[in-house]
Amino acid sequence: MKNTLRSTPENNTALNFINPNKLYNPKPFAYSHIAEVRNFSRILHISGQGGENQQGLLSENFTTQTQQAFCNIKIALMQVQAQFSDIAVLKILVVNHTPEKHQFLIQEMQKHWGELDFPACTLIPVPCLAIPGMLIEIEATAYSI
Repeated sequence: MKNTLRSTPENNTALNFINPNKLYNPKPFAYSHIAEVRNFSRILHISGQGGENQQGLLSENFTTQTQQAFCNIKIALMQVQAQFSDIAVLKILVVNHTPEKHQFLIQEMQKHWGELDFPACTLIPVPCLAIPGMLIEIEATAYSI
């Protein structure tokens, strides 16, 4: 199963997401098995974004921090004239991972990617992060033409 909603070699865009038929369908879990990158002019590495607001304050709530982390990624992307659809790879670190946190994270990703293919993604449960009280950190790598 080759997904090409965003890109194909024919339309000369940077990203193509592939989900082989012999692997399970990852779409319900908000990621793709393979992110192929070609024909790009910029690589954008976005440092792990947590749930801190502009003043550096953290909510105690996982859902609020997750929403803020995605907002922070969007702000970083906009600063360099990029968007969520340019992201090829995500690394998501979650403190005290639970199925409920995972489900909320999937729902948030579905909001941001909509009908587009999801990036390749690794979710890493961790006991803590750099800042006390930080519950999630999302690192992104994007490519654009």
